Amino acid sequence: MKYPARVKIIDVGPRDGLQNEKQPVPAAVKIELVQRLQDAGLKEIEVTSFVSPKWVPQMADAASVMAGIVRDSGVLYSVLTPNLKGFEAAVASRPDEIVVFGAASEAFSQKNINCSIAESIERFAPVVQAALDAGIAVRGAISCTVGCPYEGEIAPEKVGYVARLMKDIGVQRVDVADTIGVGTPIKVQKALEAALAHFGIDQVSGHFHDTYGQALSNTLAALELGVWNFQSSVAGLGGCPYAKGATGNVATEDVIYLLQGMGIETGIDLDKLIDAGQFISDHLGRPTQSRVAKALLTKRAG
Repeated sequence: MKYPARVKIIDVGPRDGLQNEKQPVPAAVKIELVQRLQDAGLKEIEVTSFVSPKWVPQMADAASVMAGIVRDSGVLYSVLTPNLKGFEAAVASRPDEIVVFGAASEAFSQKNINCSIAESIERFAPVVQAALDAGIAVRGAISCTVGCPYEGEIAPEKVGYVARLMKDIGVQRVDVADTIGVGTPIKVQKALEAALAHFGIDQVSGHFHDTYGQALSNTLAALELGVWNFQSSVAGLGGCPYAKGATGNVATEDVIYLLQGMGIETGIDLDKLIDAGQFISDHLGRPTQSRVAKALLTKRAG
C-alpha cells in the first residue's frame, strides 16, 4: 500500500469547533488559539464565519478576530460565507479563501439552510463568482456525504451530484464531510471516489467526525485512495447543531499521531499542538477530547 508522503491539515477548531459553544468565547481567546495553531505548524486554519449573529451568536466577532490575528505569509486563512452579504462583510477582512457549503442530503439541506440542494448551489453561484473576481480562493464543503440524521444512508451518487454542481459554479476544491460521524471505511471511500470523479486528488479533502469512533479508520481509508488533505479540530472541538448526538470533529492531535506513526510528513509539532488544545479546553472548562492529548498529558505529568 502506497500512502501519500505528506499530508496537509486544515484545522477547523476556531470556526467549526467553537461555533456551537453555548458560552461566548472572547475574540482574544479565538485569536490566541489561531496563533497557537500556526505556531504548532498548521498551514491552513479555518478562522471564523461571516454569518448572521442571530443564527450563530458565537461568530458575531468574525471581523474582530480576523483583524486581530497576526498573519504568517505561509498560512492560508479561510472563512465561511453563507451568502453574498456574508461575503461582502468578509472581504474587508482579507481572507485567503472562502468556504461555501452544500449537503448531499435534501432533507439536511432543507433543515440547515431552508432550500433544496440545487437552490443552495444557485445561491452560492454569485458568492463564488465574487470571490474569484476578487482573487480569493473558493472551497466547497459537502456535508452528510455518507449519512444524514433525517434521511439515513446517503448514496455516493448524491455526493457526485453536489460535487459536479459545485465544480460547475467555479468551486476550486471540496471537502467530503461525514458530518454525523456514521461513516465506515468502504462507505467513506465510495463518497470520496464520487467527488474524485469531478475534482483532482489535490482538490479533495476528508472531514470526519468521531461520533462512532470511526474517524481515524476513515482517515486511513482516505489515505489509501491517495487523499492527502484533511480537516480536523484541535482538542476534538465541535459538533453539528442540526444533527442530534453528533460529536466533535476528529481531534487534530489524534490524526497527527496516526500520520507521524506512519512516517507521513505533516510539518506539525505535536507537543505545541497539544498545548494549543489544552489552552482552549482550559478556557472552555472541560478536558480535551483528544485521546492522544490525554495520554501524552498524563505522561508529561508523570
